[in-house]
Amino acid sequence: MKRKDKILTEDDLLRDSADNYMSEEQLQFFKNKLESQANELLQNADETTEHLRKTSLVPDPADRASIEEEHSLELRTRDRERKLLKKIEEAIIRIDRKEYGYCLETGEEIGLERLLARPTATLSLEAQQRREKRQRQFGDS
Repeated sequence: MKRKDKILTEDDLLRDSADNYMSEEQLQFFKNKLESQANELLQNADETTEHLRKTSLVPDPADRASIEEEHSLELRTRDRERKLLKKIEEAIIRIDRKEYGYCLETGEEIGLERLLARPTATLSLEAQQRREKRQRQFGDS
């Protein structure tokens, strides 16, 4: 079927047989995707650190306030990325354990389309919708 040295593309993945769900090739595809995303996030963090380090003192209060707001926004973005990085690391662990791609709540397949859109997904679309509905109704976390 597929040669071992062939790297799957998204199109290959979506055309693959349902019987091949979370095959070695598919797991490797998602691991590569997650590692690439993690590397990009780490590079962004390095750039932010360098940018914040290079900022000089600005005497004008309005300019200083503008720069501080920009830094605050940048740091909030990096904080969200830090949380995403943790989810990526957890997804890679699930790949290594061959648990990736299955809903943590129901054990059902999450689905390739959902994983392509959100590689860190841990719930099927239906389980995620149920969770969000409960959160809206009861304010649960």
